[in-house]
Amino acid sequence: MNIILVALGGFFGSILRLYLSQITEKRLIGTWIANISGSLLLAFIFYLQVNGQITTTTWALLGVGFSGAYTTFSTFGNETLQLFFDKKYKTASLYIVSTLSVSIILVSIVLYI
Repeated sequence: MNIILVALGGFFGSILRLYLSQITEKRLIGTWIANISGSLLLAFIFYLQVNGQITTTTWALLGVGFSGAYTTFSTFGNETLQLFFDKKYKTASLYIVSTLSVSIILVSIVLYI
C-alpha cells in the first residue's frame, strides 16, 4: 500500500514542480523555490510524523512521495554544473549557498519551534 501512496504523492508533486517551472519561466528561480518550499514542507510533515500527529501512510504520501517528487536535487546539481561550465562562478556560488542556507534555516525553525 505504501508504494501506491508514494507513487500517488509523487504524481502530484511532480505536476506541481512542472507547473512552478512553467510559471517562473526561469530554471534557476523555479528550482530554488521548489527546493526551499519543499524543504520547508518536508520539515513540517516530518515534525508532524515524529510527534504522532500524522500516520505513516500520510508520511508516505506527503513526505516521501509528494515532497520527494516536488524537490529537485538532480536539477539543482545539473543547473549548478551548467553555471560552472558557463564560467558564472559568482552566480553558481550564490545559488549553492542560498539554496542550502535558506533551506537549513527554515527547516531548523520548523523543527525547533
